[in-house]
Amino acid sequence: MSSTMSRRGFLGLALAGVTVAGLAACGGEGGGAAGVKKGGAELSRKLALPTYTAAKIPTPDLPIDAGQDPAYLKYPSELVKSVAAPPGDGQKITSLTQTWDVAPPAPGENTYLQEVGKALGSEWSMNIVVGDGYPDKFNAIIASDDLPDLVWFPPNQGLQRVPELLEAKFHDLTPYLSGDAIKKYPNLANLGDLTWKSAVTNGKLFGVAVAYSRLGQIFGVNQDYWEPVGGLGFAGADDFVEKAKQLLDVGKNKYPLEPSYYNHVSMFSQWYGAPNTWRLEGGKLTHQFETPEYQAALELAVKCFKAKLFWPDPALSTIQDKVANGQIGAFVESFPGFINLAKTQKYKLGAIVPFAATPSSKPVYNAGLGSVGFTSISKKVDPKRIETLLGVLNYLAAPFGTEEYQLLNFGVEGTHFTRKDGDLTFTDKGKAEVPTTLQPITFVIGSPSALFLPGQPERTKLIHDFETKVAPMLQQRVTTGHFSDTYTQKNGELSTMGTDMVVDIVTGRKPLSDWAGFVKKWLSKGGEAMRGEYEASIAKG
Repeated sequence: MSSTMSRRGFLGLALAGVTVAGLAACGGEGGGAAGVKKGGAELSRKLALPTYTAAKIPTPDLPIDAGQDPAYLKYPSELVKSVAAPPGDGQKITSLTQTWDVAPPAPGENTYLQEVGKALGSEWSMNIVVGDGYPDKFNAIIASDDLPDLVWFPPNQGLQRVPELLEAKFHDLTPYLSGDAIKKYPNLANLGDLTWKSAVTNGKLFGVAVAYSRLGQIFGVNQDYWEPVGGLGFAGADDFVEKAKQLLDVGKNKYPLEPSYYNHVSMFSQWYGAPNTWRLEGGKLTHQFETPEYQAALELAVKCFKAKLFWPDPALSTIQDKVANGQIGAFVESFPGFINLAKTQKYKLGAIVPFAATPSSKPVYNAGLGSVGFTSISKKVDPKRIETLLGVLNYLAAPFGTEEYQLLNFGVEGTHFTRKDGDLTFTDKGKAEVPTTLQPITFVIGSPSALFLPGQPERTKLIHDFETKVAPMLQQRVTTGHFSDTYTQKNGELSTMGTDMVVDIVTGRKPLSDWAGFVKKWLSKGGEAMRGEYEASIAKG
């Protein structure tokens, strides 16, 4: 896959190699945008994050003893009310956001959006970028100084000079959100440290973190494709390649793997036990690029390419039709993206649990960032309205099992959905209005993950089972919560370097022997400085 941004690249943001040019503030590495001020990392380290307070939700139907997402086989019969009264002030609330779906119906024709506005106590108005092009729209609005009330800062779309921009044009929300101050907004207090760390810049909270799955990318499959070789059980990396070769049928246009080369190297590296970006041993860090495990994964991807296991067109933008009809056997997707597929796709969806690549390998599963950027409040907003807007965001962050979540995710009963046998089903009006309107809302503010697939209890169990199996091998980023000024200044360039080099080697444009030289160059360009800064932060605790 190219290093340019696409919907699937966006959804794969948990991957360390995705370009984050100039926007480390929401890169999950402890708010790396702190680097604009000298000592910004030190300021960020001292910040008191919002105090976590678990929300009251209905009891899940499946165990959460290993940290699985709350899972429900049927929709809860009794919901929790998490917001006592509409938080709005009657004034219109404007926001800049994005969707990877089609544009929602116009506000005047969108009864779902109108009902959300009534519940909020303010009209909710979105300036929506459909598909690619968010940075262009963002820059144009910033240049015009005609900022909406709420502006979403995505973590991986190359926005530049973000810390200076935040200081100049957006309110510092630290007094409202830091420590126990967050308790005024219980649904925001429910987001947790992992999510909130992404919103730290120069020792301040300039935005409300947008919750996202704590699980990373997932190796999704059409299980029927793999049935002829015994399903998804693999004795090792070589066994995987041999079985994939058996399934390859160029004449029938059937290929085991989609052409996302960098993402596949990431998947393979987990089979070998490579670190989730950095490995910490004895206070010293080693980057994944330096490890034999990652190089082994790169070598495995080269073997797959030479064996023609990847779909031959690397520019392929949409793959689910080909997965559904059996032309592509496996693909890489974000965990939330996989959940969305589970709700809509009819083929026998499954996922490969990381396995030992070799007899001596210890497989791992890489955790995700827990957020998808943050949303800031423009200084165009009267400071007297800040608490109102935070109250609105608190409403929109309501977790599964609350009345507010039901309205946001399903609309109004009888209009947008019907209820039968413990499940909710969209009406035609609901299908047309709710999903397309909800997606841009969830990039402004999100709620913690939960598993519920209406009418599909067996798929819910399948995904819960996957979470249970990967829980013992879940590997967090050891640098999360720590800070590197170099990360801010250099990570965009370094990420692009890594992605491009991996693609060049996998596709044969450069030999595998060039990897060692590349790693030295990568370290000299900023990797070594990042290492030192992270180590110093880790040493301080």
